[in-house]
Amino acid sequence: MQRPSGYIHGRDVSLAQAVAEQLRINAQLAIPRRELRFTFVRSSGPGGQNVNKVASKAVLRWSVTSSASIPEDVRGRLLARAARQINDRGELVLTSQRYRDQARNIDDCLEKLRQLILAATKKPRPRKKTRPTKAAKEARLGAKRAMAEKKRRRTPPSADQ
Repeated sequence: MQRPSGYIHGRDVSLAQAVAEQLRINAQLAIPRRELRFTFVRSSGPGGQNVNKVASKAVLRWSVTSSASIPEDVRGRLLARAARQINDRGELVLTSQRYRDQARNIDDCLEKLRQLILAATKKPRPRKKTRPTKAAKEARLGAKRAMAEKKRRRTPPSADQ
């Protein structure tokens, strides 16, 4: 039996996904598709007649800690940024159930992953250390003295006065 070109491992996927061998993040970064694992489960919410029959929710798993596809600095920023989406085995787990068909949910998961890695590739700007001016320090200390004086005047006079 001849399978259609958009058919992989018994599941329909978009033609672009069937052909693509790697997920292109930017000009320098690409993740091989063999590092990405998809599982499919039943989606929650409304779905009509197929709601309890079709596993359209896509779950993407990618081992961030063992992947050789991304540089170490990007990996560190990704681990910090997506810490809640990484399980104890070091796998980034992304899900999509936005659409009612599996192929579009796969594309959505891949786009989520792409955006997450793209955000981690941007280096954070270094913080410029600033100091308060001498006038600002004096104003702060003056305000503290005024507040202390106001509170001191609230106490009742002592018995010897």
